[in-house]
Amino acid sequence: MEARATVKFLRVPPRKARRVVDAIRGKRVDRALTMLTFAPVWAAKAIEKILRSAAANAENNHGMKGTDLVISKATVDGGPTIKRVEARARGQAGFKKKRMSHVTIIVSDGENG
Repeated sequence: MEARATVKFLRVPPRKARRVVDAIRGKRVDRALTMLTFAPVWAAKAIEKILRSAAANAENNHGMKGTDLVISKATVDGGPTIKRVEARARGQAGFKKKRMSHVTIIVSDGENG
């Protein structure tokens, strides 16, 4: 049995979010939550919220035990980019790209995946 949580348009660059997701993929949910709580990365707080949501979906919607949950699949896809113009020296302009991510976390009870 699987349960999922998805967040789209998360204001974290995909490259930085993937570092965090790669560290927790395949781990038990309680262990991953501990890792995310103490991770010194700004993206970890947002991914911790998504993981808590996936665990709550598993318990409330599918009747799975919270102690048996494993992160079976976790993906970070690139979202749209907000482009901003920044004034630079000598009348020039610089461009800033503010990237977004689409994050999906799937947890399972360990029996089928």
